[in-house]
Amino acid sequence: MALVIGIDLGGTSIKLGVFDSNGNGLKSITLQTPKPATPQAVLSTMLEGINSLIEQNGTILALGVGTPGPVDAAGRVAKVAINLDGWDNVPLAEWLENHTGIPTILANDANCAGLGEAWVGAGRDFQYLILLTLGTGVGGAIILDGKLFVGHQGAAGELGLITLNPNGPLCNSGNQGSLEQYTSIGAISRRTGKDPAILGELAQQGDIQSLTFWQEYGKDLGIGLTSLIYVLTPQAIIIGGGISASFDYFLPAMQREIENRVLPSSRVGLQILKAQLGNNAGMVGAAKLAWNK
Repeated sequence: MALVIGIDLGGTSIKLGVFDSNGNGLKSITLQTPKPATPQAVLSTMLEGINSLIEQNGTILALGVGTPGPVDAAGRVAKVAINLDGWDNVPLAEWLENHTGIPTILANDANCAGLGEAWVGAGRDFQYLILLTLGTGVGGAIILDGKLFVGHQGAAGELGLITLNPNGPLCNSGNQGSLEQYTSIGAISRRTGKDPAILGELAQQGDIQSLTFWQEYGKDLGIGLTSLIYVLTPQAIIIGGGISASFDYFLPAMQREIENRVLPSSRVGLQILKAQLGNNAGMVGAAKLAWNK
């Protein structure tokens, strides 16, 4: 049977899984990301996982890797890797190919999550979709005509960095008042003094303050998505990341805002859906990347 390996490289763990061409996961393992997470240390840990999966599953046609940061347009070099040590233009695909002899391709982790959801998750019925991941940061992926759109340099799809409020809080990107500064975990803590998970539990118990917060949050998210809808006219918007656990509490306000601000002609049949693959989305999407290669 023809198989590939999808790898999701994160700051705390590295997830590796074997997948067939239909997106069925046959075997997966999770390894701790080494500390410090230098390129060579991470490579060693990845090779350990890859070799273990090859021993159990035989021939692997390709490797796909999602990394936490921008990748070059050819999918060969991890330009920077957030929360990893000393990553600066690391030719990770070449290194893995040299050690394994298996063709390898890289992509940004949010792009991989988008590919995963588009392949076998909430986006599988759509050819045009946006994925927004709401977590420590706010990442995104754009799928156009069934294909991942990364732009001419590989850096497209930074959806969390669009401007929501030109006079808002300073963002690491250098922007001010980016969508991320209103919708990430840190932004929620700054606004409320509480963790999003706690606010979700309180909303479930009917706490008025928390329910009101989620309405305001949905409104901000809807305003940010308005710009993206006008530019991309997707069939679906998929909301993932840890904050999506409270999806039901912020969805109505988000939808209302989009309906008020976006012309009906730009949102025909638009569906807003919660992501389905959870923490496995990046690994699944990395496998899809490998199949595409």
